[in-house]
Amino acid sequence: MFEEPIPFLSTDEAATLLRIARDAVVAGVRGEDVVLGHYPLTPRLQEKHGAFVTLRCHGELRGCIGYTRGIKSLAETVCDNAMNAALRDPRFPPLTVDELPHVSIEISALCPGLTADSPFIPVNDISEIVLGRDGLFLERAGPRGGGLLLPHVAIEQGWNLHQFLAGVCRKAGALDDAWRQPGIQLYRFSAHVFSERS
Repeated sequence: MFEEPIPFLSTDEAATLLRIARDAVVAGVRGEDVVLGHYPLTPRLQEKHGAFVTLRCHGELRGCIGYTRGIKSLAETVCDNAMNAALRDPRFPPLTVDELPHVSIEISALCPGLTADSPFIPVNDISEIVLGRDGLFLERAGPRGGGLLLPHVAIEQGWNLHQFLAGVCRKAGALDDAWRQPGIQLYRFSAHVFSERS
């Protein structure tokens, strides 16, 4: 059974973040800057939260980068990572001007977790994980440090809970059942996900 996360941004705040992200993608491709003072930034948009920006071109993934921790305001985080997704995702070449009309933007604003600067909640038992509501972060020692899957990945892939767990382990460069191993910490988190299509 899938469960959608409860939104923590208003419709207007989500629309503002989508405008910031769109302007940042265009500005980044053109070598320009974005001035955040031009947008109606509510107190919530000025709070420090993590967020991911996902770009798709003709429906295919074209870039996805984000911050998990609340190191900047939500508006700054979205602006930074829209540019990063367009220009600095190592899986793709930088976005081009010709691609701009075909790019759609999705934002995953990470909801507050147990502490002010992190969205993460430790998983003590996998029964706590709700597909659709929760994303997963697997923290492990090593060069990759861990793997993260956003909440909607399980829905998009049609995964059950064990497939979702295996997926986050693979994202971390580990075996499918690494979440069971000592010394590895599994966290859940939720996000308010919205896009130019919604």
